[in-house]
Amino acid sequence: MTPSLLHRILDHANRADPYPIYEELRRTPVHHEDDGPYVISTYYEIRGLLHDPRISSDARNQAVAAGDPLAEAPKEESALPPGFLRLDPPEHDRLRRMTNRPFGPPHTPHRVDGMRPELHDIVSGLIDGIGDPSRIDLVEQFSYPFPVTVICRLLGVPREDEARFHTWADTLAASLDPEPGADRGDRDKEAHDARMQLGMYLAGLIEERRRNPGDDMLSQLATAEGEDGAMTTMELLSTAALLLIAGHETTVNLITNGMLTLLRNPDVLRRLRAEPRLAVPVVEELLRFEPPVQLLPQRTTLADIEVRGVTIPKGSGLWLVLASGNRDPERFTDPDRFDPDRPDIQHLGLGSGIHSCFGAPLARLEAQFALAELARRLENPRLLEDPPPYRQNAVLRGPRHLHIGCDGIRP
Repeated sequence: MTPSLLHRILDHANRADPYPIYEELRRTPVHHEDDGPYVISTYYEIRGLLHDPRISSDARNQAVAAGDPLAEAPKEESALPPGFLRLDPPEHDRLRRMTNRPFGPPHTPHRVDGMRPELHDIVSGLIDGIGDPSRIDLVEQFSYPFPVTVICRLLGVPREDEARFHTWADTLAASLDPEPGADRGDRDKEAHDARMQLGMYLAGLIEERRRNPGDDMLSQLATAEGEDGAMTTMELLSTAALLLIAGHETTVNLITNGMLTLLRNPDVLRRLRAEPRLAVPVVEELLRFEPPVQLLPQRTTLADIEVRGVTIPKGSGLWLVLASGNRDPERFTDPDRFDPDRPDIQHLGLGSGIHSCFGAPLARLEAQFALAELARRLENPRLLEDPPPYRQNAVLRGPRHLHIGCDGIRP
């Protein structure tokens, strides 16, 4: 039997190039199979739904829609509640406002921009430490340690604890992938256990920050009393876990996908080497062309909604395939061409609406620094394997390794 489009999207064999599947998907902009979710693949429809208050991100609504009789039952006290990414207003808005106070405008307007010297030093140190330039694993030696170091410093998490939370982060990232028709029991238990262990780890850090606060975000969140009051301990734990994981997982993919794309487009790589300021439009086009978040599978309709003449019933599951919308020819001219000179790159790579990427300013800056310095310092870089091996994750898509070689490393 021919696999369904949904199973083909999730099939690891198609991870290196899912875009032909997305092109096929766009022929039916509202795709529905049996009792599965409604899959939306075209740009304007995805963007509209991301701004539609009748679409819920709350996992409890998703469970109710799936007919889970325990959806509203109290969860174990040891399990972390959902982070604000998985909540609807007003809870979402309150927690996001509180989290933003120590991160960005209007209360902390220079937090991200003030990290520029630190970002430069981290990037330079990682490139200096590469060693043998003839065979580099960009993921292991650069793309992963860079954003992990940044988010640890920003939050106040000891960098030496990375080995502890790496496994938990991988497990929780994997749990984002939907599995139509599969028994999620084992995977849900693994995700629950990972969240519990991460929560216990963060609880210790938060208690320490309350006793001895510093200038890091964890200290400020733990001790803040603003117009929205203070976060409860469980809200603080969930928020800290969300920032720690989301603060590096997507940026790893953005940098790795970026370098892979540049190596496949050597003319752009040469331009970037000569014009470091080109990093800004390069990163924006990368967010359209190879977004690190490919789809948002965890949405539920709160009412009947009509999309392109199809009525999606209340309580239905939705998948919004951002990466497909970013290649929609109804929105972008020649969408399968990587072109940082596009005059209009209003992509969906960082989402849109109330759930647009919280860390977007930092992710953009990290990718700009990373790609500009790699382009400047690596002499004659080349791919040693194309396509590279990809991670299993269909939601957070990126190479697990990216082996490249170069003739040397410039000072």
